[in-house]
Amino acid sequence: MSAEIIYGSELAKTIRQEMKEEVKTLRQNGIVPKLVVVLIGDDPASKSYVAGKQKAADFIGIESELIALPSQTTQAELLALIDQLNHNEEVNGILVQLPLPDQINEQSVIEAIHPDKDVDGFHPINIGKMLTQQKTFLPCTPYGILTMLKSKNIELKGKHAVIIGRSHIVGKPVGQLLLNEDATVTYCHSKTKDIETFISMADILIVAVGRAHFVKGDHIKPGAVVIDVGVNRIADGSLTGDVLFDEVKEKAAYLTPVPKGVGPMTITMLMKNTIQAAREAAK
Repeated sequence: MSAEIIYGSELAKTIRQEMKEEVKTLRQNGIVPKLVVVLIGDDPASKSYVAGKQKAADFIGIESELIALPSQTTQAELLALIDQLNHNEEVNGILVQLPLPDQINEQSVIEAIHPDKDVDGFHPINIGKMLTQQKTFLPCTPYGILTMLKSKNIELKGKHAVIIGRSHIVGKPVGQLLLNEDATVTYCHSKTKDIETFISMADILIVAVGRAHFVKGDHIKPGAVVIDVGVNRIADGSLTGDVLFDEVKEKAAYLTPVPKGVGPMTITMLMKNTIQAAREAAK
């Protein structure tokens, strides 16, 4: 048996094309979705992510503005800018690219963005709405993962989903979204004893630990669905996931690659949230 590979890059293309049509209609009705991305400093990975976001926005027809600030920007300066963007009616979505320099408190920045413009889905109010299954902006990577699973009509109800990693950005929210879909969810992390046992019990395995080839083929249950969120650069300069792809694909039913897996879906869901924000603002 060899796994069916779920290419997020292909699914993202389809969804972006649909959104392009949707935005065309919105623009005809005088609604122009606008996303502002704030980038502090010159971290190469952050710059690359931001370029990907701008490219997607341009394709879909979402207006995007990049505000690039020097790495010595103070927290007060950043909060003042966010306040200004919160009050600007033309702006539907505000995204501050993480990570931030040491002098800025990440949580304060996340909480400063108005929940109605929090297209990253990280504001405590939006996280709370997600927990209580109210309509809200979902965090982009978990939202992308759920969309990938649903695109293959993978049954989630009653399945045992094991999440490796408990970050606020991926691990915790993706487990919650699966719980909302009636899966039974187990969280594993660096303090979990005998993690291989949990991995071997997973019908759906989501790996987001940032450690190259952490999950091997002999760890997983035959026929499992494996979503690899990790992006690691290895010695030869290439990108690889948290899963040993060639081994796992021989046992899994479905598997996402790295690259071309979850990454393109994250940016796509950010665009989806921005369009949703523009629709809500126009009501």
